[in-house]
Amino acid sequence: MAYKAPIDEKELIRQLQDPTKSSRAFEFLLQKYSEPVYWQIRRMVLNHDDANDIVQNVFIKAWNNLQNFRGEAKLSTWLFKIAVNESINFINKEKHRIQGSGGDEGEDSFLIQNLEADEYFDGDALQEELQKAIARLPEKQRLVFNMRYYEEMKYEEMSEILGTSVGALKASYHHAVKKLTEMLSE
Repeated sequence: MAYKAPIDEKELIRQLQDPTKSSRAFEFLLQKYSEPVYWQIRRMVLNHDDANDIVQNVFIKAWNNLQNFRGEAKLSTWLFKIAVNESINFINKEKHRIQGSGGDEGEDSFLIQNLEADEYFDGDALQEELQKAIARLPEKQRLVFNMRYYEEMKYEEMSEILGTSVGALKASYHHAVKKLTEMLSE
Protein backbone atom coordinates (compact mmCIF):
# COMPACT_ATOMS: atom_id res chain seq x y z
CA MET A 1 0.00 0.00 0.00
CA ALA A 2 1.45 3.37 -1.01
CA TYR A 3 1.88 6.09 1.58
CA LYS A 4 -0.66 8.86 1.22
CA ALA A 5 0.48 12.30 2.36
CA PRO A 6 -1.77 13.80 5.03
CA ILE A 7 -4.43 16.16 3.76
CA ASP A 8 -4.55 18.42 6.79
CA GLU A 9 -2.57 19.13 9.92
CA LYS A 10 -4.80 17.13 12.26
CA GLU A 11 -4.37 14.09 10.05
CA LEU A 12 -0.61 14.66 9.92
CA ILE A 13 -0.50 14.82 13.73
CA ARG A 14 -2.50 11.58 13.95
CA GLN A 15 -0.10 9.89 11.55
CA LEU A 16 2.94 11.27 13.38
CA GLN A 17 1.64 9.81 16.64
CA ASP A 18 0.69 6.45 15.09
CA PRO A 19 3.73 4.14 15.44
CA THR A 20 2.84 2.36 12.18
CA LYS A 21 2.79 5.61 10.17
CA SER A 22 5.10 7.92 12.10
CA SER A 23 8.26 7.38 10.01
CA ARG A 24 6.57 8.22 6.72
CA ALA A 25 4.62 11.10 8.22
CA PHE A 26 7.85 12.47 9.70
CA GLU A 27 9.48 12.31 6.25
CA PHE A 28 6.58 14.41 4.98
CA LEU A 29 7.02 16.82 7.92
CA LEU A 30 10.73 17.15 7.06
CA GLN A 31 9.97 17.82 3.40
CA LYS A 32 7.36 20.43 4.26
CA TYR A 33 9.13 22.31 7.06
CA SER A 34 12.91 21.81 6.72
CA GLU A 35 13.44 24.82 4.48
CA PRO A 36 11.33 27.36 6.44
CA VAL A 37 12.87 26.16 9.72
CA TYR A 38 16.35 26.41 8.19
CA TRP A 39 15.79 30.02 7.10
CA GLN A 40 14.34 30.96 10.49
CA ILE A 41 17.48 29.60 12.14
CA ARG A 42 19.88 30.93 9.50
CA ARG A 43 18.59 34.47 10.02
CA MET A 44 19.29 34.09 13.72
CA VAL A 45 22.77 32.50 13.63
CA LEU A 46 23.90 33.88 10.23
CA ASN A 47 25.94 30.84 9.26
CA HIS A 48 24.95 27.98 6.96
CA ASP A 49 26.81 25.20 8.75
CA ASP A 50 25.58 26.25 12.20
CA ALA A 51 22.03 26.56 10.86
CA ASN A 52 22.20 23.04 9.38
CA ASP A 53 23.37 21.62 12.71
CA ILE A 54 20.58 23.39 14.58
CA VAL A 55 17.96 22.22 12.05
CA GLN A 56 19.02 18.65 12.78
CA ASN A 57 18.65 19.30 16.52
CA VAL A 58 15.20 20.81 15.99
CA PHE A 59 13.89 17.80 14.11
CA ILE A 60 15.50 15.36 16.55
CA LYS A 61 13.74 17.17 19.40
CA ALA A 62 10.49 17.19 17.45
CA TRP A 63 10.77 13.45 16.74
CA ASN A 64 11.57 12.68 20.39
CA ASN A 65 8.61 14.75 21.59
CA LEU A 66 5.92 13.85 19.05
CA GLN A 67 3.95 11.82 21.56
CA ASN A 68 3.83 14.86 23.88
CA PHE A 69 2.52 17.22 21.17
CA ARG A 70 -1.07 18.04 22.12
CA GLY A 71 -2.00 20.07 19.06
CA GLU A 72 -2.74 23.24 21.03
CA ALA A 73 -0.65 25.14 18.47
CA LYS A 74 -0.02 24.50 14.79
CA LEU A 75 2.81 22.12 13.96
CA SER A 76 4.69 24.92 12.23
CA THR A 77 4.36 27.10 15.35
CA TRP A 78 5.66 24.25 17.51
CA LEU A 79 8.61 23.67 15.16
CA PHE A 80 9.45 27.38 14.98
CA LYS A 81 9.33 27.59 18.77
CA ILE A 82 11.80 24.71 19.03
CA ALA A 83 13.95 26.39 16.34
CA VAL A 84 13.98 29.73 18.17
CA ASN A 85 14.88 28.07 21.47
CA GLU A 86 17.64 25.95 19.89
CA SER A 87 19.03 29.02 18.11
CA ILE A 88 19.04 31.11 21.28
CA ASN A 89 20.73 28.26 23.17
CA PHE A 90 23.37 27.99 20.44
CA ILE A 91 24.04 31.75 20.44
CA ASN A 92 24.30 31.83 24.23
CA LYS A 93 26.68 28.84 24.29
CA GLU A 94 28.90 30.41 21.64
CA LYS A 95 28.87 33.76 23.43
CA HIS A 96 29.89 32.07 26.71
CA ARG A 97 32.52 29.97 24.93
CA ILE A 98 34.07 33.09 23.40
CA GLN A 99 33.95 34.98 26.69
CA GLY A 100 35.36 31.95 28.53
CA SER A 101 38.31 31.80 26.17
CA GLY A 102 39.31 35.36 26.94
CA GLY A 103 37.21 37.16 24.34
CA ASP A 104 35.07 39.99 25.57
CA GLU A 105 33.02 40.39 22.44
CA GLY A 106 29.28 40.66 22.64
CA GLU A 107 26.66 38.62 20.87
CA ASP A 108 26.57 40.98 17.92
CA SER A 109 30.33 40.58 17.33
CA PHE A 110 29.96 36.81 17.36
CA LEU A 111 27.09 37.00 14.87
CA ILE A 112 28.94 39.41 12.60
CA GLN A 113 31.98 37.10 12.62
CA ASN A 114 29.65 34.22 11.80
CA LEU A 115 28.26 36.17 8.85
CA GLU A 116 31.70 37.17 7.57
CA ALA A 117 33.00 33.59 7.87
CA ASP A 118 30.05 32.05 6.04
CA GLU A 119 31.24 30.96 2.60
CA TYR A 120 27.61 30.42 1.56
CA PHE A 121 26.53 34.04 2.09
CA ASP A 122 25.63 35.28 -1.37
CA GLY A 123 24.30 38.77 -0.72
CA ASP A 124 25.81 41.96 -2.06
CA ALA A 125 27.53 44.62 0.08
CA LEU A 126 24.22 46.30 0.93
CA GLN A 127 22.69 43.01 2.06
CA GLU A 128 25.78 42.31 4.17
CA GLU A 129 25.47 45.73 5.84
CA LEU A 130 21.79 45.07 6.56
CA GLN A 131 22.64 41.68 8.10
CA LYS A 132 25.36 43.26 10.25
CA ALA A 133 22.93 45.95 11.41
CA ILE A 134 20.30 43.30 12.25
CA ALA A 135 22.97 41.39 14.22
CA ARG A 136 23.52 44.50 16.36
CA LEU A 137 19.86 44.61 17.43
CA PRO A 138 18.90 43.27 20.87
CA GLU A 139 17.94 39.59 20.69
CA LYS A 140 14.15 40.06 20.95
CA GLN A 141 14.09 42.86 18.37
CA ARG A 142 16.27 40.79 16.03
CA LEU A 143 13.92 37.82 16.37
CA VAL A 144 10.79 39.89 15.81
CA PHE A 145 12.29 41.78 12.88
CA ASN A 146 13.39 38.59 11.13
CA MET A 147 10.06 36.87 11.66
CA ARG A 148 8.04 39.85 10.47
CA TYR A 149 10.25 41.15 7.67
CA TYR A 150 11.60 37.94 6.16
CA GLU A 151 8.97 35.37 7.13
CA GLU A 152 6.06 37.82 6.86
CA MET A 153 4.75 36.14 9.99
CA LYS A 154 1.62 37.49 11.62
CA TYR A 155 2.03 39.00 15.08
CA GLU A 156 -0.45 36.46 16.48
CA GLU A 157 1.72 33.55 15.35
CA MET A 158 4.86 35.26 16.67
CA SER A 159 3.04 35.69 19.97
CA GLU A 160 2.47 31.93 20.19
CA ILE A 161 6.07 31.15 19.30
CA LEU A 162 7.73 33.73 21.55
CA GLY A 163 5.17 33.87 24.38
CA THR A 164 4.94 37.66 24.11
CA SER A 165 1.90 39.88 23.67
CA VAL A 166 1.02 41.18 20.21
CA GLY A 167 1.40 44.77 21.45
CA ALA A 168 4.91 44.12 22.75
CA LEU A 169 5.86 42.45 19.47
CA LYS A 170 4.60 45.42 17.45
CA ALA A 171 6.61 47.74 19.68
CA SER A 172 9.74 45.56 19.28
CA TYR A 173 9.34 45.59 15.50
CA HIS A 174 8.87 49.36 15.47
CA HIS A 175 11.99 49.89 17.61
CA ALA A 176 13.98 47.45 15.44
CA VAL A 177 13.03 49.27 12.23
CA LYS A 178 13.88 52.62 13.81
CA LYS A 179 17.29 51.37 15.01
CA LEU A 180 18.06 49.75 11.64
CA THR A 181 17.14 52.95 9.81
CA GLU A 182 19.50 54.91 12.07
CA MET A 183 22.33 52.37 11.74
CA LEU A 184 22.06 52.16 7.95
CA SER A 185 21.87 55.91 7.46
CA GLU A 186 25.19 56.45 9.30
